[in-house]
Amino acid sequence: MYSISKLTKFIPYLYFLSVITYWFTTFNKLEGIIAYPILLCGIPFIWQLFKPSRQLNFSLGIIFVCLSSYLVFAYLFNILHILNWTETIEKILFYSGILVVGNVFMSLWMIRNSMNKVF
Repeated sequence: MYSISKLTKFIPYLYFLSVITYWFTTFNKLEGIIAYPILLCGIPFIWQLFKPSRQLNFSLGIIFVCLSSYLVFAYLFNILHILNWTETIEKILFYSGILVVGNVFMSLWMIRNSMNKVF
């Protein structure tokens, strides 16, 4: 049981790495070489897996909470019909709902890890 609880602190990094990998493969099929800068977003998460830092962990958590809050606002605007979205954007909002909830949850988990646990 100790080993499982010790490895749970790496779940948010693996989640964000999997999302970055998914985005890269999707954009690589559509755009080609332009998709490679997406891989640069994974460097801080890989760094956290091999050499964890509380400061980097906290800053990554804050950055992704802020980015996820914009997505939550987009959902609220869609639900309240404040903005008129096109059908394509509404489909994207519908299908990426799980991703938004996962981003908020994992970024809050990263902030909690940086405050509570010593790496």
